[in-house]
Amino acid sequence: MNGLSFSELCCLFCCPPCPNRIAAKLAFLPPEPTYEFSSDENGKCTYTLAERAEWQYSDRDKEKLEGFFTRTSRGNKIACLYVRCSPTAKFTILFSHGNAVDLGQMSSFYLGLGSRINCNIFSYDYSGYGVSEGKPSEKNLYADIDAAWQALRTRYGISPENIILYGQSIGTVPTVDLAARYEVGAVILHSPLMSGMRVAFPNTKRTWFFDAFPSIDKVSKVMSPTLVIHGTEDEVIDFSHGLTIFEKCPRAVEPLWVEGAGHNDVELYNVYLERLKQFVSVELIN
Repeated sequence: MNGLSFSELCCLFCCPPCPNRIAAKLAFLPPEPTYEFSSDENGKCTYTLAERAEWQYSDRDKEKLEGFFTRTSRGNKIACLYVRCSPTAKFTILFSHGNAVDLGQMSSFYLGLGSRINCNIFSYDYSGYGVSEGKPSEKNLYADIDAAWQALRTRYGISPENIILYGQSIGTVPTVDLAARYEVGAVILHSPLMSGMRVAFPNTKRTWFFDAFPSIDKVSKVMSPTLVIHGTEDEVIDFSHGLTIFEKCPRAVEPLWVEGAGHNDVELYNVYLERLKQFVSVELIN
């Protein structure tokens, strides 16, 4: 069998959880918004950070941040952020963040990361996060990244070959979904999950019809160079998820397994930045 206990099997077959319940239980923890958007009479958006966003740079550096709204196919108005990190950047990263943060909290990280690896960064808040409308759900995740992708393409005129899709944790779910449908410059999957059921019940060997986030069934369709990053001591999404996703990627490059890292501290290890620099400025150029 698949390693589930008898009581777990009974529960699944007698009252299988709906995907949105799995999704809500495993994934969505939107914080109190740490930023605001305000529009002037010309419709131009001003992006204002709250103190809780913990901005680490100068006030002048805030001029590198451009915020605006776009609307998804499911009718939600979602917040987008473009961070101009480098005037010489070849690539723009479309970044799908983790589950318990919003754009305000990620702003300093985006500016620091983009500046160090010579990429501009475009990100968005999922429905129900930050100042984005609606509620978090699996279907909204896919609609959210589609709207962000379209905004990045049309508003900034950036070609797919110059876009790197970066997903972290729950953000790997919409990233894999989009990457399975569009070929891009590259894909980075940071602490990816195989599926919701495989996180909740680690011995699950197949994808049930009610499973949420079935990235494991989509990743074989990703035809762009793919870098997988995972901490070996990840306490939220087991390291085995990263290994299996890596094995299923048709164009996987050398992965980054961060020895001793957990779910939320991979970025603190020197090898993280070193591997990203090598991937973006050497492997993708050559």
